[in-house]
Amino acid sequence: MNYLFLYLGVMLLVMVLYARRKRRINTHHTEKLHESIESGLTEPPTLHPVVDLARCMGSGACVKACPERALGVVNGKAVLINAAHCIGHGACRFACPVEAIKLVFGTEKRGVDIPNISPDFETNVPGIFIAGELGGMGLVRKAAEQGRQAIESIRKKQTAASADFDVFIVGCGPAGVSAGLSAMEHKLRYKIVEQEDSLGGTVYHYPRQKIVMTAPVELAIIGKTKFTEVRKETLLEFWLDVVRKTGLKISFQERMEGIEKQGDAFLVKTDKGSYTARSVLLAMGRRGTPRKLDVPGEESAKVIYRLIDPEQFKGQAVLVVGGGDSALEAAIALSEQDGTKVILSYRASAFSRVKQKNRVLLEQQQQSGRLQVLLNSSVQRIHEQMVEIEYEGQVQEHRNDIVIVCAGGLLPKPLLEKVGIRFDTKFGTV
Repeated sequence: MNYLFLYLGVMLLVMVLYARRKRRINTHHTEKLHESIESGLTEPPTLHPVVDLARCMGSGACVKACPERALGVVNGKAVLINAAHCIGHGACRFACPVEAIKLVFGTEKRGVDIPNISPDFETNVPGIFIAGELGGMGLVRKAAEQGRQAIESIRKKQTAASADFDVFIVGCGPAGVSAGLSAMEHKLRYKIVEQEDSLGGTVYHYPRQKIVMTAPVELAIIGKTKFTEVRKETLLEFWLDVVRKTGLKISFQERMEGIEKQGDAFLVKTDKGSYTARSVLLAMGRRGTPRKLDVPGEESAKVIYRLIDPEQFKGQAVLVVGGGDSALEAAIALSEQDGTKVILSYRASAFSRVKQKNRVLLEQQQQSGRLQVLLNSSVQRIHEQMVEIEYEGQVQEHRNDIVIVCAGGLLPKPLLEKVGIRFDTKFGTV
């Protein structure tokens, strides 16, 4: 009888501890969800999970699988509690034991434009193909596979047209690198252009040490590579090592500006020249070309569109322009450098779609005098050693060494539509 009471006591203790843990997790995730709602961060930027609440059993497997902590369990069901954090890894879908998760584009409120492509990655314009993030696939492994598969399709559909290249590849993220390797393996004449100064695509713009979930990747020439969980720097170093080993040729800091049909081939125009190609593979990201201010002096070399190393600008006068998380994070990181004078300029009256953590840190740096925030302001002109900013009805002059514009990017939809590529708008659909 004593053993029975002991057994029941142990079981009761386990149940109590389990219930407490469940309640603690539910409270934490509920707070995170409310924080996201209050910050206006409920719209996911790309491919994201939708949970079938009727099937979800609240196991939490999807929460553990998500490296971005975008999912949580609220009232016994999986919920997207940090929608703005989700970058479409898709690991949650495969971790769900009851298949209650599907990945979709857009929401009922915000549509996402996805180009119309066939199963072999060809657009409605014969000879123009799309692989990777532009086509809606942000996963590193899947993007790389699509790049390789797109080249296979291009080989099968090659025309006899006279051209400089068999395939012209735009973008050098996972899809672009993989496509280039496949082109090399099949001895196709190829050219890769990348508007940034390094490869990596969207991964290149991730914050330092950001975890990138990936899986075995099959690459031409290289073969199968195995990853479990790697950070941004490790993944970029892997791609750079692949380029070094294979001799893959990439033209960096060259931006595609237009595509025109020329007989049975295409004329591709960039900011550095014009080229003819039998086929074109668009492997660029959805971030597109950085959104610019369109003010006098913006062409200056001191104007950049992302912050990689805050320490690089230690002791300088820096203007950060923008009102999203990237702008706030850049301004905060810069203000932590000794002797750096930082101004954050934003055209609206409040930061409406930023993480609460960034709001708090910004206010702390502002109160300490390390950072100046100018809301309802706009940059009017950029000079060699100063900037003109309109603020409270007056144009102010501020000493300045560097301008960092964090205003997002422009999807090249008009450019692609000009050549005839059609887009479908997805409102929470696959």
